[in-house]
Amino acid sequence: MRIQLTQRPEADDLLGRSPLALLIGMLLDQQIPMEWAFSGPYTIAERLGHDLTAEEIAHRDPEDFAALLARKPAVHRYPSSMARRIQQLAAYLVAHHDGSAEALWRDVADGKELLGRLTALPGFGRQKAQIFLALLGKQLGVRPPGWREAAGPYGEEGVFRSVADVVDRESLAKVRLTKQEAKQAAKGK
Repeated sequence: MRIQLTQRPEADDLLGRSPLALLIGMLLDQQIPMEWAFSGPYTIAERLGHDLTAEEIAHRDPEDFAALLARKPAVHRYPSSMARRIQQLAAYLVAHHDGSAEALWRDVADGKELLGRLTALPGFGRQKAQIFLALLGKQLGVRPPGWREAAGPYGEEGVFRSVADVVDRESLAKVRLTKQEAKQAAKGK
């Protein structure tokens, strides 16, 4: 299956070939539209002039990296804060997984272990980790035993709850509608 989270072919191609880009997109996916968040890794790679590596990001001068993200159009609504978070994530991958995002899910025994690895990442709480686990299972075929259960409601089939369920423009619209309905329901309480 081809990744289609941004609805921009060049950005989606990067997400499909770079587990690090996909992980960074997930990290950026807060307080901005998901297409903007998941386009962020492509924008960063374009500004660097090559695909992303955890080593380069982790060791880049923090002020330099923040300026790179802040350049118009900004990668995120909060470019300095997110630059710091991306560098923390990259440093964690370098320190614990030889710089490989894919090593997070390679050789896991089950969904519970994968969820534990994802929640250990800087900037990943339980919900973000569950959504990313569902994205891995539903779109990349990373399905260790118990992955759906570990992903919680995001692992369910036939739902449109999160980025894990976006496979085209139509499913993106359904996810947006589900999120809007959830916000309205929360306001009503």
